[in-house]
Amino acid sequence: MNATRNSLARLLQPRSLAVVGASPEPGSVGNLVLSNLLRFQYSGELHLVSRSRDEVLGRTCVRSIDDLPHGIDAAIIVAPQVAIADAIAACGRRGIGGAVVFASGFAEIDEAGLQAQHALAELAEQHGVALLGPNCMGFVNFIDHIPMTFEQVQPRAVGAGPRLGVIAQSGAMSGNLRQAMFAKGLNVAFSLSTGNEAVLGAEDLLAQLIDSPDIDAFALFVEMIRKPEVFLQAAERARAAGKPVVLMHPGRSARARQAAQSHTGALAGDYRIMRTLVEREAVVVVDSLDELFDVAATLARYPLPVTQAACAVASNSGAVKGIAIDFCEDLGLPLADLHASTIAALGTVLPDFATVENPLDLTSQGMQQPELFGHCARILLEDDGVGSLLMPLMGGGPTQQMDKVRSLLPVMADASKPVVFAFMGDASPVAEDVQQVIGDSQVPFFRSPDRALRALAKVHEYGRLFHAAGQRREPALAPSLESAPSGPMAEYKGKQLLAELGISVPDGRLARSRDEALAIAADIGYPVVLKAQADRLTHKSDIGGVAIHLGDDAALVQAWDRMQAALAQHQPGLSLDGLLVERMSPAGLELVVGARRDPAWGVVLMVGLGGVYIEVLKDFRLMAADLDLEQIIEHMDALKGAALLHGVRGRPGIDQVAVARVVSRVADLMLHNRRLLEIDINPLLCTAEGCVALDALMVMD
Repeated sequence: MNATRNSLARLLQPRSLAVVGASPEPGSVGNLVLSNLLRFQYSGELHLVSRSRDEVLGRTCVRSIDDLPHGIDAAIIVAPQVAIADAIAACGRRGIGGAVVFASGFAEIDEAGLQAQHALAELAEQHGVALLGPNCMGFVNFIDHIPMTFEQVQPRAVGAGPRLGVIAQSGAMSGNLRQAMFAKGLNVAFSLSTGNEAVLGAEDLLAQLIDSPDIDAFALFVEMIRKPEVFLQAAERARAAGKPVVLMHPGRSARARQAAQSHTGALAGDYRIMRTLVEREAVVVVDSLDELFDVAATLARYPLPVTQAACAVASNSGAVKGIAIDFCEDLGLPLADLHASTIAALGTVLPDFATVENPLDLTSQGMQQPELFGHCARILLEDDGVGSLLMPLMGGGPTQQMDKVRSLLPVMADASKPVVFAFMGDASPVAEDVQQVIGDSQVPFFRSPDRALRALAKVHEYGRLFHAAGQRREPALAPSLESAPSGPMAEYKGKQLLAELGISVPDGRLARSRDEALAIAADIGYPVVLKAQADRLTHKSDIGGVAIHLGDDAALVQAWDRMQAALAQHQPGLSLDGLLVERMSPAGLELVVGARRDPAWGVVLMVGLGGVYIEVLKDFRLMAADLDLEQIIEHMDALKGAALLHGVRGRPGIDQVAVARVVSRVADLMLHNRRLLEIDINPLLCTAEGCVALDALMVMD
C-alpha cells in the first residue's frame, strides 16, 4: 500500500478524529460510534459530520467532509456503499491520514462489488489514506482509550501483566478473541478487525504494532494472508522482538476455502504452503478456537521460548497419569526423564508408598498436607531437564481449593518456565475468592487437562520453531536457466541439470535411432530402460512411452518399435527429441523430492515416500528452501513411514544425508532461477550407498 507508516500510525492512534454520519438516533451505527467515543472519554479533537443536522448530542456538526479542518488524523465513515468512494476522495482532499469503513456490499457480495472495492483501494492509495475495511467492525485501542467501532464496548484499563494484540479479519472473531482474553485475566492492548482488506491487511497491522511496547504477543484469526512477503517480514521482526504470534487460519479443506471466499471476498491460497513458511518464522499455527485462546494466553504469559523439549505433569489423581502419557505421545510432547537428584528430593516430601516418576501421582497425601503441592512443584521446576510443568488437580471444596492455590501459586507465579495448572471437574464451581487469587497470580488456569496439554504442546512447538528459525542455510551456486524456453522440460534435459548440481542420475544417453540405441545399450550394459523424450511429453508411461527391464538387443528393438507405434497412436504429430536409453537401476526405496514456486509465497520444498505412499497415504513433508541438512533429515524422520528410511524386516536403511543433499541442491536451483516454477524428482531411488534420480520433471515460467 502507498499509505505510509505515518498514515497508519495516525489511524491507530489519532489525536484528532472525525465521525462522518454521526447520529442521535439510539441504536443507529452513527450513534453507537459516537457513544463509544464519549464513554471512553476520547481526549483528542472530535469532529462530527452530518448532512442533515447542525448538532448531535450537543456537539456541532459540519455538513460535509470538505468542511472539516485540514489534517485530521482519522475518520470513521458511517455511510452506505454507494457513498464510500466519494467520502474517501474527500478524506484525501482534506489530508485525513486514515479511515475506517464499515459498509458492506463490496468483494464479499459479487463481481460488481469486487470491482467497486478495487476502485476504492486505488482511490485510497492515490490519496495516501490508510483504509481499514470495508465490511469491518473497526478496532479498539485500549492503550489510548480510542474505540473506532460500532460494537458496544466498555473502557478497560490496560494493567500490569501479559498484553495481547488481537487481529482478525472477522469482526465477530475479533470480539470473541478479545472477550476470551479478558476472561483469562489478560490485557488486550489492541483489538482490530480488517474485513475485506481493500488496502490494509492483517499483515500491515501486525507489522505496525510489533514495535509497540504495550504488546507482548499477538493472536490472529486470518482467512487469507493477501501479502505473504509483508506477513513473513513482520513475523521475522516479531520473532526478533521476542513477541510470539499465534495464528488460526481456516482453509485446510476445500469447503473451508469456499467459506472464506464468500465471507471476506478472499481468494484462498494453498494452506499447506502458507503453514510451512509461516512456521519457518516461528509463527504458531493452531487448528481450533480453543487452541487459539489457550496458546495465545499462555505464550503471552511466557513469551521466552522454552529451551528444554520435555514437560512434567503432576496430579493428585492417579488416573491422570495414564491419560497424560497417552495424550503427550499423541501431541508429540515429550515427558521429561527426571534427574536422580529430583527423584531423591521428591522422595523426601512424598509418602513412602508413592511412585516417583513423570507423570507424578502426588497421592491423596495432599488432603492432609496441602503444602505438598508447592513443594513438589518447586522440585520439578528446579530440574533442568524439565521445560514446563502442568499440575491438573482435583480441587475439592472451597477450603481445599484455597489450600491448594495458596501452596501452589507462589511457586508457579515466580517460575520462569511455562507453568499451567488446572482444577478438573469441568463446569463444577470454583469458589469466588479462589478465582480471584488465581486471576491475581496470572498463572494460566484451565478446567481441562486436555486443553492444558494441547496449549503446552504448542508452547514447546514455539520453542522448537524459534530455535530452528535461527538455523539458516545460504544457497549455493546453481546453473542458470534464464534462456530456457517456457513450459515443461524433457526428462533428459532435467537430468542434465541434476547432474550439473551433483545429483546422481542413471548412466545413459539420448538415442535418435534404433542403431544408436543399440550402441548406447552395448556401451552401458543391459538391462536397460527406454523412455520417450519431448518437452510436451510429461506423462510418458500413460501412453506407452516407457519400457523397463530390457535385457538384450532383441528386447530393445521390440520396445523401440512398440513405443513409436504407441506414440503415433496417442499423440500423432508429436516431434520426439529421441528416446532415452539408461542403465536399469537396482532395487531400493523410492522417494519423491520436489519443489514448487508459489506465486504468492515463493519456494517450498517437498520430500516424501514414493509410489503408493505419496499417492494414497499422502506421506510427504513440505519445507522452506533455507533448511540445512540436519533440519531436512528431521522432516524426513517425521514422515509416517519414516521407519522405512532406517530399515525394516531385514532391509537396510538408506543414506539420509545423501537425500538431504538432493533436497538442498534442488532448493539452490529454484532460488537461483526465478523462472523455474516446479521440479519433480519421482522417483529418487535410495539405498544405503546413496541415491539416484530415476525421473525428473522441470517446468519453466
